[in-house]
Amino acid sequence: MLAALTAYRLLDPGSEWRLHRQWYEQSALADLLGTGDGLTEIHVRYRCLDRLLPHKRARFAHLTTRWRDLFKARYEVLLYDLTSTYFESAPPEDPRDKRRFGYSRDKRRDCVQVVIALIITPEGFPLAYAVLAGNTTDNRTLRLFLRQIERRYGKADRIWLMDRGIPTEATLAQLRASAPPVRSLVGTPKGRLAQVEAALLGQPWQQVRAGIDVKLLPHAGEVYVLARSHNRVAKERAMRRKPLKRLWQRLRQLQGMQLTRDQLLLKLGAARQRWPAAWRRVQVIPQPDGTLGFALNREKLRQVRQREGRYLLRTNVTDRKPTELWELYMRLVQVEEAFKTLKGDLALRPIHHQLLPRIEAHIFVAFLAYALHATLRRRLRDLAPGLTSRTVLEKLQAIQMVDVHLPTTDGREVILSRYTQPEPDVRVLLTQLRLQLPAQPAPRLNAPATLVR
Repeated sequence: MLAALTAYRLLDPGSEWRLHRQWYEQSALADLLGTGDGLTEIHVRYRCLDRLLPHKRARFAHLTTRWRDLFKARYEVLLYDLTSTYFESAPPEDPRDKRRFGYSRDKRRDCVQVVIALIITPEGFPLAYAVLAGNTTDNRTLRLFLRQIERRYGKADRIWLMDRGIPTEATLAQLRASAPPVRSLVGTPKGRLAQVEAALLGQPWQQVRAGIDVKLLPHAGEVYVLARSHNRVAKERAMRRKPLKRLWQRLRQLQGMQLTRDQLLLKLGAARQRWPAAWRRVQVIPQPDGTLGFALNREKLRQVRQREGRYLLRTNVTDRKPTELWELYMRLVQVEEAFKTLKGDLALRPIHHQLLPRIEAHIFVAFLAYALHATLRRRLRDLAPGLTSRTVLEKLQAIQMVDVHLPTTDGREVILSRYTQPEPDVRVLLTQLRLQLPAQPAPRLNAPATLVR
């Protein structure tokens, strides 16, 4: 049943009801798994989900061993990040339920949610995850995961990559003071750039690749890395100009309207709420005659322009070159890609279950499907570069399996299960992936009930 649930989540995700009513009977899983119609009963799925969670840690250990054997995967660099997934349902009455209102990364603050913390390798192999309460803040999760990874894999000389907002100053100090020190490379909020900007001005730029420059600033056993991307300058400048232009047009419209003081304040409040970032770069100046006056805050605008395309990193890894530090941090996109795959290709939402253990089991099945997805992607990198896991699965869907029913003269029926011959491009793909289709199944003889009696 677990194999069926995981294959369903990987190939054509949907609800358990759809798997029970439609998908399983129309797929070849019954033949491939050798189970016949034994898995069509809906309660079998729920009993499977109810038994999954105790095996989660053993599954994590098995996967890490398999990836080490198959791809020589290494676990010296780990990526850590969090996401949330929401439920379109009423808030639970049980105070111990993890579905809670909190900061929604899906922009659904009106829905309860759970938070999913994920640890993966730079190659995208997921090592572990946890389902946390929906109101859990980012900086309260890191210490728990550090202890879990140390207990599971030992205190190795590994580097943790994290985005800004996850580690607090107290957590970073604890990491540096541990024995041995836990090495980390983390993003830093732009507000901290103001504290070290004066010291960074005297440091020279070093080019790490075309269009990317960095500055290094050693400070109190750490190294601050200021990165500048020329392509990102153009992107952030366009993102800044668009809302500022719209806010400016709106203020001009309000300037020409005949409004009372209260009406003007309401409309200004609405404009501030719609374009908050642009509002901080504009000064609203009351005029003696009661009309609206406004001007650009040139000092803030100049400061923003100077910081466009720049981001600040901090690390206690002092034995790496600037190029290596920057390339390490860029690997954080693997976590974002993992979350995108879970919510997109694997359709983690909507979650229809109401019982918390089954909700966590549903997420566990999605995790296993993502493990298969990541394994196929890694194999494609060696055997068929340029193809994605989703592209390969869609191509292989062209191979169909049919049952041919042949009646006999004595009232019985011969059933031939046959898969269609793959198209030329699919044959090339199978050859490239070093896969061979199994032999055609043996014929089956079906006798009517009257003959059996």
